Amino acid sequence: MKRREQYKHLLNLAANYFMLACETALFAYIWYCIYDPMMQAEHRFWNRGNWAVIGMYALIMYFFTRTFGGYRIGYLRITDICLSQLLAIFSANVIEYFQVCLIGNRYMPVAPMLILTGLDILVILPVVYLVRFVYTRLYPPRKMIVIYGEHSPKDLINKINSRKDKYNVCATASVYMGYKALYEKIMEYEAVVLCDLPTKLRNPILKFCFDQGKRTYITPKISDIILTGTERIHLFDSPLMLSRNSGLTIEQRFAKRATDIVLSLIAIVVSSPLLLLIAAGIKLYDRGPVFYTQERLTRDGEVFQIIKFRSMRMDSEKDGAQLAKKGDERITPIGNVIRSTHFDELPQIFNILKGEMSFVGPRPEREVIARQYEQVIPEFSFRLKVKAGLTGYAQVYGKYNTTPYDKLKLDLTYIENYSFWQDIKLMLMTFKIIFQKENTEGVDKKQKTAIKETK
Repeated sequence: MKRREQYKHLLNLAANYFMLACETALFAYIWYCIYDPMMQAEHRFWNRGNWAVIGMYALIMYFFTRTFGGYRIGYLRITDICLSQLLAIFSANVIEYFQVCLIGNRYMPVAPMLILTGLDILVILPVVYLVRFVYTRLYPPRKMIVIYGEHSPKDLINKINSRKDKYNVCATASVYMGYKALYEKIMEYEAVVLCDLPTKLRNPILKFCFDQGKRTYITPKISDIILTGTERIHLFDSPLMLSRNSGLTIEQRFAKRATDIVLSLIAIVVSSPLLLLIAAGIKLYDRGPVFYTQERLTRDGEVFQIIKFRSMRMDSEKDGAQLAKKGDERITPIGNVIRSTHFDELPQIFNILKGEMSFVGPRPEREVIARQYEQVIPEFSFRLKVKAGLTGYAQVYGKYNTTPYDKLKLDLTYIENYSFWQDIKLMLMTFKIIFQKENTEGVDKKQKTAIKETK
């Protein structure tokens, strides 16, 4: 097993390059046989020009497939990989069609690109299934032991068990049983999960696993995530790590705001027919207000009025502020549709244009709910170091009912590792989660907020 382990990434890499080569070859065929002969004489290329067009297509396809996660065959679920591949193929082919039109200086027939899209799907999806099949046979789920502290690891184990294809939790052990007994148990398994352990107790185990070459998974503390965003300083022979703890720099904030203005104006123009259609549907259903405004928190705790399409009955909060629940009866039929597709959030484009929000950032919480979270997690206000966002790290990698503590850790990961490229990636990944129903799943019926009962 250990000998095969070193070839795991090589298998994944070979499969990825093979799929990219197939997609590029199919486009090259469409280009040489259909589009290039249709070009007027002054727009036709010599061989190097043709290679440049084909090479550009390969780069575009690689960009979208990598961004959506289509190359992570051994990491994501098979359904996620297939969805990522479909989104990448569609996005790359749309971009390439407009590029072909620009080269030809006129609108070119769209049928060849539709044929290319169909061929890509017919070739790539079977390859994905085949590689996944080989991967799971060569690399079965790792046998794991979960080491926990004061809190039950049941919730984390349930999440890990949702990926039986990749992980196999075989045992649990309390950190308080003593290091000698723990080390003996660790040697019986292929991987270790350190679940919410105090740093003082965690570090000796982590060093032991490192020494023994044991794969180790760690649920990070808030301080761990803050450390990921530190700057390494090498002015002395003693390494230093600098945490500025100031959110984004002035340059990052300026670039982010400029991007928000441009994209929000484009989004308003492009989405205006959809906005009008949804507004008409809500009005015709119960004659109530189209929009729903609510006080939310953004950077530095500032309060603003968020704008959403109304997806619930007009008396939905007669019993006080609460999150949507699973199978919530307050949600209207039209509300079910726009919530499942996240279209109820579209009016927030105007909040972005006004500067109250950004396209990417922590989702804004209601002040009353945020205060409840802070009573349990005082660090929850750390999310307010940047503007609230239409989408965010916690929305892409979490769920609607993600616990506040996990949501905080996801949002802090975004803040501490901010980059313009990360914003672009998260915006593109948002299209993917529209098709993933579990991301819109509400909290349990007994909950009013995302705080779960502790045991």
